[in-house]
Amino acid sequence: MKKTIILIAAALLNTVVFAQTTWKNDPMHSKLGFTITHLMVSDVDGIFKDFTATIVTSKPDFSDAKFTLTVNTNSINTDVDYRDKDLRSANYFDVDKFPTMTFTSTGISGVSANHYKLTGDLTLHGVTKSVTMDLWYRGTIVNPMSKKDDAGFKLSGVIKRSDFNFAPQAPSAMLSDEITINANGEFGKAN
Repeated sequence: MKKTIILIAAALLNTVVFAQTTWKNDPMHSKLGFTITHLMVSDVDGIFKDFTATIVTSKPDFSDAKFTLTVNTNSINTDVDYRDKDLRSANYFDVDKFPTMTFTSTGISGVSANHYKLTGDLTLHGVTKSVTMDLWYRGTIVNPMSKKDDAGFKLSGVIKRSDFNFAPQAPSAMLSDEITINANGEFGKAN
């Protein structure tokens, strides 16, 4: 009987220690943005209005987190209808051929308290490349509305459009090769 109780206790402890938790982004409190330089003199900002992100982790500091992101490329918005229509065309995102952009993390490493380097595979315009971004875990709090845990993150980094064969017809004097990514996400615990 004593051995049975010890085995059950060990199994429960293992479940608690190694249990993975899934978190999903709250669309009302999450933003995925980018900045590109136009004609080497001004920055143009934009966002993607439709995306889903998920985190799976077993640690409360998210130091082992695995992130996935799926973006509807048709949801691009730069506040200029003409430009957005052009960006959706075959000249740029070619949303009919490439309706989604995805990111799947492959590793996370600590830099300082709550600050990480997040590495993963970004698929854009049919090309997959490894990218590394800066990730700040801003903390977890009980949401007063849902009474569930919410966690906040800020992600930033730079990608090169040439790495993804994105808009090769546009010289860097017209559109910078470097695109800055800025994202803020509020994630609710799903389980």
